[in-house]
Amino acid sequence: MHTRAKHLILPAIAAGLLGSALIAPSAASAAPDTASDPLAGSGIAAWNVAAFWYAESKANLIAATPYTVETQVVAKHVSKGGPAADGKPGKVEPIGGKPSGLSKNVNLPKTTGKVFFLDADEKPHWCTATSLQSHYRNLVATAGHCVYDTESNAATFKYWVFVPGYYQGKTPWGIYVGKQAFTHYDFDVYEDFDRDYAFVTVYNALKAPHDGGALPGDWKKVSKAQYDKYRSYGTYTPAVNQFTKKDLHGPGTADDEYFIWKFVDGGRLGDNVGGQGLAYNQKKGGNVYVFGYPSGSHPDGNYAFTGKTQKWCYGKTWAAASSDIKAQELLAVKCPFTGEGASGSAWLYKYSNPTRKGYLNGLTIAVSDTDDNQRIDTSLSPYFDGELYDIYKHAANLWSGSIA
Repeated sequence: MHTRAKHLILPAIAAGLLGSALIAPSAASAAPDTASDPLAGSGIAAWNVAAFWYAESKANLIAATPYTVETQVVAKHVSKGGPAADGKPGKVEPIGGKPSGLSKNVNLPKTTGKVFFLDADEKPHWCTATSLQSHYRNLVATAGHCVYDTESNAATFKYWVFVPGYYQGKTPWGIYVGKQAFTHYDFDVYEDFDRDYAFVTVYNALKAPHDGGALPGDWKKVSKAQYDKYRSYGTYTPAVNQFTKKDLHGPGTADDEYFIWKFVDGGRLGDNVGGQGLAYNQKKGGNVYVFGYPSGSHPDGNYAFTGKTQKWCYGKTWAAASSDIKAQELLAVKCPFTGEGASGSAWLYKYSNPTRKGYLNGLTIAVSDTDDNQRIDTSLSPYFDGELYDIYKHAANLWSGSIA
């Protein structure tokens, strides 16, 4: 993957977005444009990933910082470029049926949360992501650069998890370990940011007894061979309280007892928080709500967002293009979200506040100060077309299951 430039090309006219049923549960082969990579391919791998984030009273979750790679682009040139549909418009309905009802209040969706991972610097970072409709209710959508490491040219980030409703160390619906990531071949290979999106299948939630406190009774007894196998997994030293050994008759005796954390199965993602629908090949110019966890400062140094709580903005979309990052088919919406943490924010079309459901029709990949007043005013997303739908369709039919 090659280095990205930082120039945004926006159309001069700042106006004017932003049906099919869910596909059958068949073992369809991947679309030709689909690239896929494993994240945690086994139960032991996923167990260790969850333990990494739960250990030391969730110290790694709490210490995570927003992922900041190339989130702000500069608007210097104006172009009338933009996206075009590659087929008929279509929709996949949210879990539970069509969004309906009106409300004066904006009700934040339960589907939005944070994805946590380790970057090439081996430090914990996070982006925004959302739960999406799928046959096995196990699918997460976020920006491609929040899954695929475009800076170090590694395939994917390590220890990748989704935490819906995350707030200051709280994991109300558990931690969902990523199993497999799917994106467009052109993003995976050529770093084409018209395709900066990813769909990730996740295992059932894992919940730690006493929320990671590892009190007596929270352990599962295993054999020494199992203990050694769990403990030796991965490249990161296991954190304290992931494992314990009880010497019955002195160090090294044959009848020692070995224990690992006894995680509890927290159920499927879509059953716990729901899942948004999907809309593709839609007309530009409609209204969308953007939900995410923005953090960081505006160019003038003003810190408008902390990243600790979910925020929203609302507006009409219009076409944008950026030849410097090979992105000719973007959408833009007026939104003050600063770039840190906002990557992966969900753009929800026809969002219903009473039901907290809508159709995912965009994902924030970058932000921009388009009027040069030192305040971020615009968010950018790839256009959701039929190629995106093909990749989604493949990911939405894959099972992941329980690992507790």
